Amino acid sequence: MPIYPTAEFITSYDAGRGQRYYLFGTNASFADIVAYYRSALKQRGELVYEEPPVHMFDVGRFREETMAFPPGITVKDYTWGGSPGYLNPFAGPEGQRFKTIIQAVPSPAGTVGR
Repeated sequence: MPIYPTAEFITSYDAGRGQRYYLFGTNASFADIVAYYRSALKQRGELVYEEPPVHMFDVGRFREETMAFPPGITVKDYTWGGSPGYLNPFAGPEGQRFKTIIQAVPSPAGTVGR
């Protein structure tokens, strides 16, 4: 699963059923990140929310019996409505903000994506 080249790893969370969410932050614009994933994944994806903008890309087939969530990439604009960006809770007392967050949910280990 491709990750935007300058994105910084923030953390990961247990999603259940052998899957994890991986969060990455970047100060590239939402539009630039969506364009990157359209090219890298060779698909348009889907704008699922306009306000705040959230764009999703499927990267594998969802198997309800073995997966908690569909494998995919979700891109969210954290500057919408004048927000200063996503505050990274793991960046120390000064904090670090990201304009755009990328959430990656790969298929569980040992499964075939498509």
